[in-house]
Amino acid sequence: MEKSSLTALARELMASAKTKNSGRSSRTVYGGHERTLRQTVVALTAGSSLDEHDNPGEATVQVLAGRIILKSGDVAWEGSPGDHLVVPLARHSVDAVVDSAFLLTVAKP
Repeated sequence: MEKSSLTALARELMASAKTKNSGRSSRTVYGGHERTLRQTVVALTAGSSLDEHDNPGEATVQVLAGRIILKSGDVAWEGSPGDHLVVPLARHSVDAVVDSAFLLTVAKP
């Protein structure tokens, strides 16, 4: 069994994101290219985003800190700490309203 603190990792990644021009930082905490399930903590500084991209498979976002907006087409969902959002099976983007961190879980077929 492995144990890690997502809260501590989110703080570490936010500190890193604040030093980057992109305003983002991430680290995979479980899985990877060789596994079906992949979980990644992503930190975005206020005003930064993950530009529109394709959905790589079934995916969810659990907001750890801050406030984000998940957009797909003309539809948008706002998430704050504790919220669990299902990522649509369509092109989408994520915007950070304030400094934010979330756990992205993806199951690739």
